[in-house]
Amino acid sequence: MNVVESRGGSAARHGLITCPACGLLCRCRSTPDALRCPRCHARLHARKPNSVSRTWAFVIASYLLYIPANTLPILETRSLFDVQSNTIMSGVILFWNSGSWFVAALIFFASIVVPLTKLIALTLLLVSVQRRMDWQPRQRTRLYRLVDAIGRWSMLDIYVAALSVALVQVESFASMRAGPGAAAFGTVVVLTMLAAHSFDPRLIWDERL
Repeated sequence: MNVVESRGGSAARHGLITCPACGLLCRCRSTPDALRCPRCHARLHARKPNSVSRTWAFVIASYLLYIPANTLPILETRSLFDVQSNTIMSGVILFWNSGSWFVAALIFFASIVVPLTKLIALTLLLVSVQRRMDWQPRQRTRLYRLVDAIGRWSMLDIYVAALSVALVQVESFASMRAGPGAAAFGTVVVLTMLAAHSFDPRLIWDERL
């Protein structure tokens, strides 16, 4: 148990702020340099500025783009006699029917389940913080850490699409290119990462301190 926990309350209530750049524990002072870290001179703040509003903006934008990301073609295949467009779900079905069950399950999980789960989890965290709920802060903190950790796996579908383009163009006369759904999906992935980064998990504990 650290000194702050033994005395009760948060570090901010005891006049202590952790530098977001170098991690130095700084004491707030009523001087012109109070908002700067004495070691690296980074700007200090007790909480991320406008964390809730910025996270909501990223989450809402992600929800809006999630629909075209899953309904618009992510790959367009052109051959001498045919043009075929595939969405994420149709690509999953194509891999499944061709016997590549592991690849189909992996794309379904990484491209559909993970982004939607992240959005739902971030929405839950935002609502709980705005309503000043004090239930299960440890579980909510673990949920945030999980959301932040799995974000990179959402790009797996883009990697598979790029690999498929390379294989098809090498082994056949067909050509493939990314469709508008790929741009929408990539934007969703970036926005959810920004949302997770802009959310301040310390807000979860404010009502318990």
